[in-house]
Amino acid sequence: MTMLDWLVDEVREFAAAGASSLVGLDEGAAAHAALALLADEGLLTWTVPHRDGGAQVGELCAPDLVSVRAVSRVRDELAYHSAMLDVMFVMQGLGSFPVALGGSEELRDALLPAVARGELIAAFALTEPGAGSNVAQVETRAQRTESGWLLNGRKTFISNAGIADFYSVLARTSGEVGDSEGLSMFVVPSGHPGLRTEGFEVISPHPIGDLFFEDVEIAEGNLLGEAGDGLSLAFGTLSRFRTSVAAAANGFARRALDESCDRLLAREQFGRPLSTFQALRFDLAEMDTRLRAAQLLVNEAALAVDTGQTAERKVARAKLYATETAGYICDRAVQHFGGLGVKRGSVVEHLFRDVRALRIYEGTSEIQKLIIAKDVLKARQ
Repeated sequence: MTMLDWLVDEVREFAAAGASSLVGLDEGAAAHAALALLADEGLLTWTVPHRDGGAQVGELCAPDLVSVRAVSRVRDELAYHSAMLDVMFVMQGLGSFPVALGGSEELRDALLPAVARGELIAAFALTEPGAGSNVAQVETRAQRTESGWLLNGRKTFISNAGIADFYSVLARTSGEVGDSEGLSMFVVPSGHPGLRTEGFEVISPHPIGDLFFEDVEIAEGNLLGEAGDGLSLAFGTLSRFRTSVAAAANGFARRALDESCDRLLAREQFGRPLSTFQALRFDLAEMDTRLRAAQLLVNEAALAVDTGQTAERKVARAKLYATETAGYICDRAVQHFGGLGVKRGSVVEHLFRDVRALRIYEGTSEIQKLIIAKDVLKARQ
């Protein structure tokens, strides 16, 4: 048995029990409970490099990196059972990986082992009201002071807003809005004077909201890398975790397909099971084939990233196809359940809501198409 096979078996057994224990909890309680469960199981160690207190990755990747194959396999299994377990797992990695890439040894030692143990909650603060797909439009600004930096601005759609212990924040340190060269990344601890959070609700419940920075003082040591390194740190983090979004999509889709199969076998109409109707069998065949194609694309992309290959097109293909496919499969599952499919609280209704945001965050489907097309044309020139 390989390390990844062992990991999948462990997560599968854990996730079913973990998901059931979150039922009935409100959003905040569920988030904290999910993080505690993940920490107790040791799964959060896969979100932090081995060098910084994370899991032993063996030959999967370098010890100063996070294994995309491992994170992807974990997310696939977690998403099958619980969107909350999935999001709380990945945010520890997404929020802390800029520190692994650009933080001083002192900062890494202070934060990353605690992230791996679930003692600190991380968050990644990039998006703004006017800066989504075009990161160069970031307006949040950090100005130098005698002792460090002064941060002013606003971030939005930040997962773990309000519960995070620290935020990895992209801010402008030079140049004008639209200039991609003048961006830097900072670690901003929660509770800093001038930092305020406001939560809001999205269709797949988890902690999310806005961050407001009003003359927030940041120590010089909380600058990640050098001033101007922000875009490379942000993209380096996204390139490491974007494939895992596709893997989570596969987990949601796999659950939807299983729910559909059970429904069509059990439900009778016109004197026979729905599973005997040719049109619905064609649906299942389409769902199964698309899911398998998505799984293969994820496997290809994760391997390429872990082994240092040129992977941008492979990652974009996986993210595009898997998330779009998951939307299709979850939609068909709702259709197979009929009225019960849109009943609040049903499994397929949850899946339909859980999967929708995956086509938007960490690069919309449209952005992935642009990346793929650019690389296809470049290869022909």
